[in-house]
Amino acid sequence: MRSFLDPRRRAAIGILGAFVTGVLLTLALLRFGPEPLTARQEPVARTAVEAPAAVATAAPAEVAPDPDADPWPADAPTPEQVFTAQPDAVRRAVSRLSPRVPGKPNVYAVAFAGDGSEDVFRNEAEYLDTLMAQRFGSAGHTLVLENNPATLGTRPLASWTNLEEGLAGLARVMDPREDILLLYVATHGGDDHSLLVDMDPIPLDQLDPDGLADILQKHAFSWKVLVVNACYSGGFVPKLRGPGTLVLTSAREDRTSFGCGADADITYFGRAWLAQGLNATPDFVEAFGQARSAIAGWEKRESLEPSEPQIDIGAGIEDKLAGWRKGALIGPAVPFKAAR
Repeated sequence: MRSFLDPRRRAAIGILGAFVTGVLLTLALLRFGPEPLTARQEPVARTAVEAPAAVATAAPAEVAPDPDADPWPADAPTPEQVFTAQPDAVRRAVSRLSPRVPGKPNVYAVAFAGDGSEDVFRNEAEYLDTLMAQRFGSAGHTLVLENNPATLGTRPLASWTNLEEGLAGLARVMDPREDILLLYVATHGGDDHSLLVDMDPIPLDQLDPDGLADILQKHAFSWKVLVVNACYSGGFVPKLRGPGTLVLTSAREDRTSFGCGADADITYFGRAWLAQGLNATPDFVEAFGQARSAIAGWEKRESLEPSEPQIDIGAGIEDKLAGWRKGALIGPAVPFKAAR
């Protein structure tokens, strides 16, 4: 027979019955059941965590100074100051050049002392300035470009750029069609015919025959005396020779020249051509002949391989130099003195 009991009442009665049954079972277990087991916890071995070992950090090792490096002078401008001052330095030096003497050929000189690590090149550059003023009556006609710690704040550097700017300045002061340019370069040379241009740590481009020829070709100097005093300097002759040009070098293209060094005051070629030859005669070609003979004697005495200085005489230059000598006020010999 179907029950007509309310479903909600049936659910309540079922829940109550289940609750009573659960209570009775729990009481029975507590009274008659086994002793409850208590799990024994074994002591957990503790592992000591060691502190991380201290990492030994060595102090950075001091960089030992390079014994071969030339110290920058303490009383000089900084390298950056010297570098950025060059355009003004060249302009000031050019502005101090004396105007040409009208009515006759003039000689204007550029002395280029390329290596700043040895005084010998500075000595020759500054001696040429003295020689031009006192021996050849051409005061204020020499532009000195030199790399030397002693003159960083007083003279323009010997650099590719300064040589270009200096020649441009000279072209405005002299008459490039009538006057004579004398370029005297003194430095170390390599067997690849490159010239050392160095004033460490200032970055400077090196000079080679093509580069020097390109610089000169930018300016319309009709008459030139080009002197390269460096090892292997004969390699410059093919690029520099030409009409109206006298080229002198201190060595053959495959030979070294002598007399440079930290303890030297003047090179063999500088002594033989500048200090002795040009004081004996104002004739550049004749002075070269005397210098070549003197150098050969010194080298033979010292058992050195002959440097064999080279000469190339372009068309017309000897006559032009003779015309200059005729009008020049040639003075007495000027003894060589090292720059101080």
